[in-house]
Amino acid sequence: MNKKFVGGAALALAAVLTLASCGSGSGSGTAPAGGGETKAAGGEPVTLSLVAAEYGDGPGAPNSSETFWKGISEAFTKANPNIKVDVKVLSWTGIDDAVATLIQNGQVPDILQLGGYAGYVKEGLLYPIDDVMSPNVKSDILPSFAKLGEADGKMYGVPFISSARALFYNKELFEKAGIAEPPKTWDELKAAAEKLKAAGVSQPYGLPLGQEEAQAESFLWMMGNGGGYTDASGKWAINSAQNKEAFTFLKGLVDAGLTTPNPGTKNRKDVWADFAAGKIGMVNGGPMAMPGFDKGAVNGKYGVTVTPGKSGPLTTTLGVADWMMAFNKNGHKEEIKKFFDFFYGTPDASKKIIDTYKFTPVTQSAATALSSDEKLKPFLDVLPNATFYPFTDPKWEEVKTQTQQTIGNIVKDPNGTLDNLQKIADGS
Repeated sequence: MNKKFVGGAALALAAVLTLASCGSGSGSGTAPAGGGETKAAGGEPVTLSLVAAEYGDGPGAPNSSETFWKGISEAFTKANPNIKVDVKVLSWTGIDDAVATLIQNGQVPDILQLGGYAGYVKEGLLYPIDDVMSPNVKSDILPSFAKLGEADGKMYGVPFISSARALFYNKELFEKAGIAEPPKTWDELKAAAEKLKAAGVSQPYGLPLGQEEAQAESFLWMMGNGGGYTDASGKWAINSAQNKEAFTFLKGLVDAGLTTPNPGTKNRKDVWADFAAGKIGMVNGGPMAMPGFDKGAVNGKYGVTVTPGKSGPLTTTLGVADWMMAFNKNGHKEEIKKFFDFFYGTPDASKKIIDTYKFTPVTQSAATALSSDEKLKPFLDVLPNATFYPFTDPKWEEVKTQTQQTIGNIVKDPNGTLDNLQKIADGS
């Protein structure tokens, strides 16, 4: 997929974030991680429990989430001596079940960082963000992401990280093919792909339509023609005229040998690996792809630009966010508010997330501070107007799965493939 504070606390955070690891511990009268039962009384210490997902390479790795969160918690406690934070970091493959078990056993965390929040809202388990974040801090959240964190007219989820998409291109291959500028339109993309192919590039445009994330690549092509999974009213519109035109154009690229061969069998990670190896001229990707690219043959040789659309660069892009939420069981509203204000109001924390995991920010101030970063700029330019999957619709999970499994057929039968997905969305 991140998300103003000055003076001593900011300096403390900057110092602590450099530590390889640090513990938060539990003082006298505090609760164990996952419980957080101790109330603030008579000035006694309170321990907040925080459960988070692993974004790095796991325990002991320099980019581990455990290292990140313990650095944050140590800095927070230095600024707020009576509040400690116990951190539990879990892998994405098991975190949902683990959190469900904690809740079932009455060990409800105070703060959870996860991929979604809506289910906990329905169960009445969360504080509204207005209760646990100061207005000036909340107002800095990018509006499109803040809106996405709402349920029943109130904000319950606050974005932790965000991610967007843009077009990466191999400058060396472009120079070899005589391409002066990256494409801004589909026609320019096709012309560039033809020149790359003539120059001996086997994959002018990287096209991952395999099951890993086919729904993302597909969405970008839909948006390029003013389409999408749904229309402006929220009604399913997968087989719209705009989408059919987009995929008919894409089929033409595939038929002409201007893309990854057999794109329906190619996953994002494989296509990104080929781009890193210098085998691909252009590919859509997110900022989280850059660490891999920087380790490959393409390091120092690639540029980033806004994804082309039919008549010009996209004015929106695919937006993805993971979430922070606050549970109400343990009564630690004021302590959580101090933590959220510290975390979201500290520029150093946002910068640390971006530097470590290469996501895009979720706050307007962080986006402004990073605007001079040429690699991030194309993502930041479109991030405020990001478009999201229709994940609040109960049919989305089924549509997403079927898109991942069948959208590869688009290169053979665009109309039929989209019509079939529309039937699934309509429940027919």
